[in-house]
Amino acid sequence: MAVQSGSTRRRILGRFGLYGLLIVIALIMLFPFLVVLGSSLKARDDIFRFPPRLLPYEQTTVEIEEEPAPLYVIDGEERALVGEIDVGIYAPPADLDDTVRRNSRDVDPTGGFTNPESVVVDGEELDLFDVEVDGQIVEMVEVGSTVEGVFALTDDPDDTVTAVTRTAEAVETVGFQPQNFSEVLNRQNLGRSLSNTVLVTLLVVGGTILTSILGGYAFARISFPGRDALFLIYIGSIMVPFVILIVPLYQVMVTLGWVDSLASLVFPFLFNAYGTFLIRQFFVSIPVELEEAAIVDGASRWTVLWRIFVPLSTPAIATLATFMFLYAWNSFVWPFIVINAGNTENHVLTVSLQQLGGRAADAPNLIFAAVMIAIAVPVTVFVLAQRYFTENLATSGIK
Repeated sequence: MAVQSGSTRRRILGRFGLYGLLIVIALIMLFPFLVVLGSSLKARDDIFRFPPRLLPYEQTTVEIEEEPAPLYVIDGEERALVGEIDVGIYAPPADLDDTVRRNSRDVDPTGGFTNPESVVVDGEELDLFDVEVDGQIVEMVEVGSTVEGVFALTDDPDDTVTAVTRTAEAVETVGFQPQNFSEVLNRQNLGRSLSNTVLVTLLVVGGTILTSILGGYAFARISFPGRDALFLIYIGSIMVPFVILIVPLYQVMVTLGWVDSLASLVFPFLFNAYGTFLIRQFFVSIPVELEEAAIVDGASRWTVLWRIFVPLSTPAIATLATFMFLYAWNSFVWPFIVINAGNTENHVLTVSLQQLGGRAADAPNLIFAAVMIAIAVPVTVFVLAQRYFTENLATSGIK
């Protein structure tokens, strides 16, 4: 009995350890996605904050005299920024390290504005200013300047202090900026690019599935002279890199007059050797007796294909649809070549993102928002179709 209890305890601990390890690995894999998601909801200044934070933050504001004012912590008290002043840093000509800070409005030039006096310090002529120090006027030179904020208590606006705003501790709370998405959609005509991408992807996926089903059935079930040799040549085209096909394919598009149009993004990719191979392999695995029985019952080849073969090949078709969806959605090189950079009406998301990277370099939060728009649809499709994808991989592995 004691041995069984110890074995059960070890099995439970082992399972907890396995789940813990899987959770850690999942978090590591999800971390880049979470960074992009958090950054897409941040304000522009929050992106550049160091050390970086995963969640978006925004500065807390309060109403001071019916005007919103950002809140800071000054000497342990929460105070609102109600104004800024120019501050000069002054020092005696004989000791430039003995500095004092004064509001520039409270300091006048020595000799007045019409006849200011100056002094030579270390070979450089500097203007003299009358600066009040401990109730006495002292002639000093300006060695620097800065801008300080005027901070007031929220419940007593007349109680103010000054401090350097740049180094003051801001009061912040978690705040999302969903308007980043609407701004980026309007800024780069990204809405048009999104609709173009959806249209091109649907046509490529649908066309590829149709041609792959027809081609796969012909290579799997219809006997004709040279079928196997033709199939080998067709499959061999997979080995040709796409970069070799770019120039002749572009010449074909020029001949057809499809350059700078969405047709050039669809029709060249309706025929896919990998898709034909994948569908053919599934059709080959379907028993011949099933097809022969349907033909004996009076079914045509067209009926056999669409009423028997296609329903039985749903995992393969779903897998092909997933691959082609991701390929068409993420395609960049060909759209970048065949679509003019100034023709934003025919841009797809990848080309628009490339241009947005240069135009919105000072607002990376908008770039992250555009990236989230670009990946949201394929991630959703992959999650919905992952069951078929896994089934296909498992079936292929068994074979």
